[in-house]
Amino acid sequence: MSVPARQIRARYSADAITVYQAYPPEIALPAVAAGRFVAPFKRERMTWIKPSFLWMMYRCGWATKPGQERVLSIDITREGFEWALARACLSHYDRDLHGDKATWSRQLKTSPVRVQWDPERSLHLKALPHRSLQVGLSGEAVDRYVDDWMVAITDITPTVHRLRDLLRDGDEQAAAAHLPVEHAYPLPAQIVAGLNASPDTTDEVPEPKYGQ
Repeated sequence: MSVPARQIRARYSADAITVYQAYPPEIALPAVAAGRFVAPFKRERMTWIKPSFLWMMYRCGWATKPGQERVLSIDITREGFEWALARACLSHYDRDLHGDKATWSRQLKTSPVRVQWDPERSLHLKALPHRSLQVGLSGEAVDRYVDDWMVAITDITPTVHRLRDLLRDGDEQAAAAHLPVEHAYPLPAQIVAGLNASPDTTDEVPEPKYGQ
């Protein structure tokens, strides 16, 4: 079965969704200890969250890129996640969606959330034909993310290293077994339209549970 071109795939439960971020130890370790982001994390900067585990691995190079040595799995409320998506603006101009460039530019400047669709990645981090959503939070959205939405933060760097080593040893089957199970995330029709997501992302509402 082919994957829709623009579909959010994630690990989620009835109440929460998992997103990923990578940081240097001086930001990641205090965040894990506190259960939320604390200094030296800067709320003034845009922070990007990623529902796709493999896209995060592509971005951080299996936790090898400078400043991205610790990978965090962050559970946030689905209510908060959908609040962000409902107020998001695409990071690039789309003539069919925005009408005119000036309207899009004004929306981009005033929206607290920016989103973009980037090529999803395979186990070997090669680009796939379908896309994965990245969500950039700023201003009010960052405050809500840190103060209201967070359920749990887990440092999954050891798992990332294990996956990297298995792939390096050529054991793709074992590496694939360590991947989190991600399902198509059901979106309200209004959010589908605003994100220019594939319409069939709302066709089915699975009920995955954490631990699957």
